[in-house]
Amino acid sequence: MRLGPPRRPRRVVDLLNPAAVLLPAANVIMQLSSPGVGYGVLESPVDSGNVYKHPFKRARTTGTYLAAATLGTDADRALIRAEVDKVHALVRSKTSSPVSYNAFDPKLQLWVAACLYRYYIDMHEFLYGPLDDASADAIYADARRLGTTLQVRDGMWPADRQAFDEYWKRSLDGLRIDPPVREHLHGVAAMAFLPAPLRLLAGPFNLFATTGFLPQAFRDHMQLAWTAEQQRRFELLLTGLRVADRVIPRDVWVFLYRLYLWDMRSRARRGRRVV
Repeated sequence: MRLGPPRRPRRVVDLLNPAAVLLPAANVIMQLSSPGVGYGVLESPVDSGNVYKHPFKRARTTGTYLAAATLGTDADRALIRAEVDKVHALVRSKTSSPVSYNAFDPKLQLWVAACLYRYYIDMHEFLYGPLDDASADAIYADARRLGTTLQVRDGMWPADRQAFDEYWKRSLDGLRIDPPVREHLHGVAAMAFLPAPLRLLAGPFNLFATTGFLPQAFRDHMQLAWTAEQQRRFELLLTGLRVADRVIPRDVWVFLYRLYLWDMRSRARRGRRVV
């Protein structure tokens, strides 16, 4: 039974830890800060993927994609690609849209994949600091599939971590969060999609954790204030997550990914929708 941080991580799933529970909203904000992604989600006609209408299905779809991309077989990745493509085919900008977008645009998908890579890196680094170079290089190479499982061509993924850092810095200049997208994302962070009792109980805490996990540039886009006192409380939260990581076996997180894969395969065999 493995507890605590991995000694020699080589795959993105090796970085899973309790921070994975609180990081998703921050990562969604990062993804949707690209205007094409933000308005694509906001204006999407696919109600089944709307987090406000179907929050648990939305979470299952995201979890299934991550499990297939990082832990699945080639057949699993082909299956999730085909199913996601059916949905993405419906997501196109209209003449009334503030920006032009296409869910099949590999450049937009590259940004989303880059944010997902940061999701795994962040959950480790917030708790334990930077990875050693060998582990970081191995994990970066493994993360390529977060994009190539969809339309990101293999050659589009930055060649190494230095190239990724340069891509990330360049991309920051083109990001913005317009008021309609900001309102949508604030609701995601505050869990506005949950029934009232759960929303009132968990929403403020999730908004606090989300703000803490966001880099300052993204807090600015969201117009979220952050004080020294909040940072002190956030550090206490991180301490709690480190303690939890030494109590919860690491295999639990991989087991949850395997459950997503089992559910996806089962649905496919029975002819049910996967996403």
